[in-house]
Amino acid sequence: MKSLKIIFMGTAEFAVPCLKKLYESPHQIVAVVTAPDLPRGRGQKVSFTPVKEFAIEHNIDVIQPGVEKGSLRDPQFIEQLKTYDADLFLVVAFRILPPEVFELPPLGSINLHGSLLPKFRGAAPINWAVIRGEKETGVTTFFIQKKVDTGNMILQKTLSIGEDETAGEVHDRLSVLGAETLLETVELVAAGKAPRLIQDESQVSTAPKIFKEQCRIDWNLSAWEIKNFVRGLSPHPCAFSILGNEHYKIYKVSIDASKTAESLTSGDIAGIDKNEGIAVVAGDKRIILIKEIQPPSKKKMSVQEFLRGHDTGLWTKFD
Repeated sequence: MKSLKIIFMGTAEFAVPCLKKLYESPHQIVAVVTAPDLPRGRGQKVSFTPVKEFAIEHNIDVIQPGVEKGSLRDPQFIEQLKTYDADLFLVVAFRILPPEVFELPPLGSINLHGSLLPKFRGAAPINWAVIRGEKETGVTTFFIQKKVDTGNMILQKTLSIGEDETAGEVHDRLSVLGAETLLETVELVAAGKAPRLIQDESQVSTAPKIFKEQCRIDWNLSAWEIKNFVRGLSPHPCAFSILGNEHYKIYKVSIDASKTAESLTSGDIAGIDKNEGIAVVAGDKRIILIKEIQPPSKKKMSVQEFLRGHDTGLWTKFD
């Protein structure tokens, strides 16, 4: 098998297992491309991306184009890429590449996507798969084309989604599966045996980026829909609801299958139990039990911890 010269493009933690697996392979990572050093997190401290941290630790060249529109078309950036004479570009959790970039390497540019394409095309496939109550997801490698997430597929690997599993937990398992799948894909490309499977456009669904204002719980939904919504946004960007005038992030809920609340309306608090949780009425009159919550300016905590420090006597409804 031919050893390939690869430029790896990625930013988020999801990409690191892929980079590590490739680094340990016979192939050569000649450079990584990642996002600029920017203020991140609650303290807004300037920090490196997870991909850059790995690259520095392993003495891999780092390229960081700007975040402004058009930065990936900058002639200086493109000329810098050319100097590495890479056979293949690999993209994991990065940005949308223009043709001027993805058409550079002779063996093409390949993306690893966190869904079973053509399902859940877009920026948040893992979140949406869980929100939609999917029982199965997976990863797909494909050759990048101009239209996002539409290229010919090389490999797909599937992963079951547990009934109580959060998007964060699925993310972590998919990142491991993705690393294995991407290396297998590279080996197929190196051997000249990579298939080019056309996506079935009749099966397309989308997974657009999720913004903070979309994370508010709609208590008019059914209990199952609310549960899936919460776990699909946990731990990031996180579902929230309003109690009084304050926002509370909600990380984990369960359904109390033994009760309904026919006389109450959606969002009403049907009871508070320090062992079971805060019982809230869903749109189908079933009971949602809040298990993990984060009050304003506080850390995430179990509902038991939360109830020990709060007077709940005046609580009646989540909005």
